[in-house]
Amino acid sequence: MNEFTFSQLINPEFYINLEIAGHSIGIYVVLFIVFAETGLFAGFFLPGDSLLFLSGIYSTALMKEVFLIESDFWNVALLSTLVALAGILGNSFGYWFGARSGNYLYNVKDNFIYKKKYLYESKVFFERHGGRAIIFARFLPVVRTFAPIIAGIVRMDIKRFMLYNVISSFLWATTLIFAGHYLQVWLESTYGIDLKHYIEYIIIFLVLVTTLPIIIKLVKSKGSTVEETKAE
Repeated sequence: MNEFTFSQLINPEFYINLEIAGHSIGIYVVLFIVFAETGLFAGFFLPGDSLLFLSGIYSTALMKEVFLIESDFWNVALLSTLVALAGILGNSFGYWFGARSGNYLYNVKDNFIYKKKYLYESKVFFERHGGRAIIFARFLPVVRTFAPIIAGIVRMDIKRFMLYNVISSFLWATTLIFAGHYLQVWLESTYGIDLKHYIEYIIIFLVLVTTLPIIIKLVKSKGSTVEETKAE
């Protein structure tokens, strides 16, 4: 048995292959992480996109733990559905938490860190772009954790939120899980390449791709702030 290290907590393969007393519990851990990463403050550091992509690669092993279907397509489809449902529940909990804590935040006085105007600006943003905001947030690390909470805080219409919650969750789950599974099948059958031997590179690539939009936005925001300061 390999010695545990804290670096494993951000390694999706660690969760997928997790065992207790000789029994694989990967599927249950994956579902819990999806729930936590899409609705709990403490879940923002957990792997999301890379976890789903790798779940597609390990789909057969994961589904053996619950209900394995002989059809390869339906096996992956069932896994995607379970993950999507976990994501829907996670976002729903995040919305509920935001709605419950919203009144408190509206009554907090402005300070160096917190500005009440951000809540009002967020409310306007979700009223204008609520659907797209929820969908895009699914594919952005950290952002997908806080998006449903903010939606609850600014009291985004619950029916509208749930519609895009369901759409975004199924889109996120099916896209990444099917991509991981069928890329593995195609590369192995055509070129004899087993992606399981290149997990580290896959994780690094996915982390770079998913965080790039956030980095670009931060750079642009910093540039705008500098220009406004110079103008003053």
